Amino acid sequence: MRVAVYIPLLIPALAALAARPLGSRLPPPAAAWLLAVSTLVLALTSSAVLGMLALSALVRVSFVDAVGHMSAAVIRSGDKVSLPVALLAGGLLALAATAAGRALLRRAAAIAAAYRRSRTLPGTSQVVVTEDASADAYTIPGWPCRIVITQGMLDALAGAERDVLLAHERAHARNSHYLFTSAARLAAAANPLLRPVAAEVGYVIERWADERAAADTGDRALTARAVARAALATAASPPARDAAVTALGLITQEGERRGNGEPAKRKGHAPRPGPVPRRVAALLAPSPGLAPGPSMLLLAAAVLLVVISGATALDAARDLHQLIELAQSQPG
Repeated sequence: MRVAVYIPLLIPALAALAARPLGSRLPPPAAAWLLAVSTLVLALTSSAVLGMLALSALVRVSFVDAVGHMSAAVIRSGDKVSLPVALLAGGLLALAATAAGRALLRRAAAIAAAYRRSRTLPGTSQVVVTEDASADAYTIPGWPCRIVITQGMLDALAGAERDVLLAHERAHARNSHYLFTSAARLAAAANPLLRPVAAEVGYVIERWADERAAADTGDRALTARAVARAALATAASPPARDAAVTALGLITQEGERRGNGEPAKRKGHAPRPGPVPRRVAALLAPSPGLAPGPSMLLLAAAVLLVVISGATALDAARDLHQLIELAQSQPG
């Protein structure tokens, strides 16, 4: 295998750096699809490369060569991966598989619990209003999806702002946004370098719902005001979350409530705006579009990186397959 085999292990780090610019500059639906699919592809290709590197160590074992009728001399002469690197790759792959498996089980259990919760909600209407005095609103996946809004949240919003809230939650339900966050979080569990990308997926689906609400109400300023007021109300009276909904990340994105969305300061840097201030600022700006210019170049570059990752992983798999075939054709 050539040095290019390591490229899929490096690209997730570039994706982490590009996630926030992509989420800020692309239309939210395009950003959500791009980032969610990219996390899956990059997690799969990086795991595949780790598997191939680990396999390069396995085929050097005399017993494996004998069972596979392979020439040990051909394997040693053709495989340029050092044994320590191959063993390290095997260990990382085991950790990645364990983390991804645990995340998949937790996510599946949370979705199943959310479906059960959806069926137990009173009434047949999509929207359920509870008597809870704390401010909260979220969408529960189910068949169909149900929207839960507390009386505390309704009291915190004016009449037109309630319309924004409903349009926002209906966008989550209509587009099954929990699938995007689920895919991204599973990928990030397999490859921790992708965690910033998964976090940005959570942000862009909120932006997607914000833009849908702004389009439905025809008032971007009203939508921005409703988003800000809902965040302030939630921070002032934190709700007791349903465990399944919390596990799915369906109420607010991680870190959004801390300081009304204001993140901790980074050493030596000014603090970045949190999710809520970013959402409000985006709503107060013109509606985003995929026009020719920097946004299109950024999108093309992101797609190219994903394609390169997949192509180099396939090329490495072909090289390893050819080496094994050659070794089997010359036993001894």
